Amino acid sequence: MHPLLILIIAFVLLEFGVSSVLSWLNGKWMTHPIPAVLEGLYDEEKYQKQQAYMRANARVGWIERGVALAITLAVLIPGLLGWLDTLTTQWTHSLLLQLLIFFSIYAVVSAIISLPFSYYDTFVIEQKFGFNKTTKKTFWFDALKSFLLTLVLGSVLLAVIFILYSYLGKSFWIWATLVCAAFIMFFSLFYSNLIVPLFNKQKPLEEGELRTAIEDAAHEMGFSIKNIYVIDGSKHSTKANAYFTGFGMKKRVVLYDTLIEQLTTKEIVAVLAHELGHNKHRDTIKTMIMSIAMVAVNLFVFSLLADNPDLSHALGGSRDHSFALSLVAFSLLFSPIDLVLDPIINGVSRRCEYAADAFAKKYGHSEHLISGLKKMSANTLSNLTPHPAVVWMDYSHPTLAQRITALINA
Repeated sequence: MHPLLILIIAFVLLEFGVSSVLSWLNGKWMTHPIPAVLEGLYDEEKYQKQQAYMRANARVGWIERGVALAITLAVLIPGLLGWLDTLTTQWTHSLLLQLLIFFSIYAVVSAIISLPFSYYDTFVIEQKFGFNKTTKKTFWFDALKSFLLTLVLGSVLLAVIFILYSYLGKSFWIWATLVCAAFIMFFSLFYSNLIVPLFNKQKPLEEGELRTAIEDAAHEMGFSIKNIYVIDGSKHSTKANAYFTGFGMKKRVVLYDTLIEQLTTKEIVAVLAHELGHNKHRDTIKTMIMSIAMVAVNLFVFSLLADNPDLSHALGGSRDHSFALSLVAFSLLFSPIDLVLDPIINGVSRRCEYAADAFAKKYGHSEHLISGLKKMSANTLSNLTPHPAVVWMDYSHPTLAQRITALINA
């Protein structure tokens, strides 16, 4: 076995081990006493339902991780990726087409593996606990559209990066970063206009009490908002949400119809005050810059290793250099870096959430933000007692108890 393959397998096992330990800790912590600020959120019957929901998701998570690990090892150890890479050289002499065929097959296999778990989650777990509103027809059409969209956009981006690499060599990462930055900015601006309509219907919020309350509150906080839309989230789930997308002239507030059904007008305004806090602090732009910086780091390090034949040989490749195999090997070798960076990135994100909550409180929306957050958590059977290590590692938002405590004490 190639020494680099041994290292890759060690990293795969490390990632599996960390995620499994975190899941185990969360399971042990789920019966921890509910924080005092959340007492009464669940009655006994609903609390037992929430615990059952957590256990059901945890069981499926264990199975999914185990299956993913088994398949990954079954692919890596015999060198099946190397075999696939060699096979693509027999179908075409074009290096670009070889690359796109390789990753298209890779994407198809990945989708086939993940779809059964997604189906089970939607039509067994979510259905059992009263969340699912998706029909099987909608599920399969959405899955197909999502796959094709990812395949097309991914293929375009991959092709551009490969062409830059072919012509520029190691310095390709500079221009590739600029291309990826353009992609990120474009979809940040036009995601709600171009992508969302493929899966959901959006319509402007009608004139009335809610729209007037939102516009008045936004004006008081120094914002002028005209693009307020309602999305048919109830087409898929009973879970509620709201978000702020875009920047500049493309700013848009999006409310799920389930949010409007479940929260009062004042609670909705408070939730949006939180979202406007993100906008006031330019969190969208900060997140975008952080994402671009991460892409730049990844591409730079990859540019140093891309020509190394050991990357291809470790995965069973017969060629001294395969861009496809090098890219896969690099992504596997880079995974421990993600284990280090994820807590840092999530920590920054949690601080942004606290700041957005504080912004809402500054304008007198604390009480209704707390009641709105409580309702949304109760309606989604949220885990009120996640293990601190899981929060530190995986949570991009503070826990409900942490947010309410901060709002009360700030």
